[in-house]
Amino acid sequence: MATEAGASEVAPEDPIGYFLEEQEFHGKSERTLEAYERVLRRFETFVETEHDVSPARAGRRECMAWVHSLRGTLETSTIATYASYVHRFYEYMTRVEAFDGNPMSLVMEEMGESIETNPTRREITVPEMRSFVGSIAHPLERAVIVTLLKTGMRVGELCNLDLQDCHFDTGRVDLEWTPRIQLEHRPRSLYVADEPAVGTVVNGEERTASNKRKRPTVVPVDGELQAALEPWLAIRPDPVSPADPLFLDTGDSWGERLEPSDVRYIVERHARREGWYRTGGGASENVTPHYFRHFFTTHLRDRTGDRGVVKYLRGDVANDVIDTYTHDWGDQVRSVYESNVYSIVP
Repeated sequence: MATEAGASEVAPEDPIGYFLEEQEFHGKSERTLEAYERVLRRFETFVETEHDVSPARAGRRECMAWVHSLRGTLETSTIATYASYVHRFYEYMTRVEAFDGNPMSLVMEEMGESIETNPTRREITVPEMRSFVGSIAHPLERAVIVTLLKTGMRVGELCNLDLQDCHFDTGRVDLEWTPRIQLEHRPRSLYVADEPAVGTVVNGEERTASNKRKRPTVVPVDGELQAALEPWLAIRPDPVSPADPLFLDTGDSWGERLEPSDVRYIVERHARREGWYRTGGGASENVTPHYFRHFFTTHLRDRTGDRGVVKYLRGDVANDVIDTYTHDWGDQVRSVYESNVYSIVP
């Protein structure tokens, strides 16, 4: 249960107002802030009126009751969106130590069994995606898209990868580096850290994108991903940054770390050519970098039937679960991944 006065000095009288102001500082658009406020104030009114508690003191049962009150009046996708807003509110307030827990965590996990948050997303089959990947000739663009498809990582996480976060054989590519210590006994893998955030300095470079992982994650590298990375590493420019980023700009910002906007442009250009993107189209129609995360989750979960492994790979599971998969990484995560991951390289 959350508390009025958390573990730190931050104990705002109006938690929702505090959260909205913080999101504004983080650069959220006015439209996004309005959506958050509309939903969060609706939640606040419900728990105060129906349960006589503030959002700061609401627990799991109050959150469940609020979600239940929405059913019958809203579409399931809208309910899922509203619930995700409240979940993000509690998650943020917990991370800044204004609250001591997130009562929406378990509610969201249970909702995942019955509510599809993106029910109208474009459906792309594995053969269609394979054909799409086969049409991408540029080594950097192909490596970026295959990495997103094979790992399910977020665009910011991909941009924050450094060469030390990789541990695999480069074959005939004349390039050497020392993988980070966390990968010492985990060959053919990528390390997705949790610490990079906008404005923080990691490996000697101030970052312009954030990772949103709850804990660091080690993701297997299969033969297809390695084969896509090798041609890129063979032509990769000398990096400007001392952090030695994995993906570098080959255009006007030659040798600088690839930015999320660069990745979005790459994906949009290829998706437009395929007829998967149009100006004015929304998430239900356009293929973006985040779509590849959705594709990864959907297809790997359906193939494995193991929601825990997929949640581990996505980096969005609780500490006790992620500790289990970290311990069994070699035996369970890699074996499940390699036995079930789809082939998207022709």
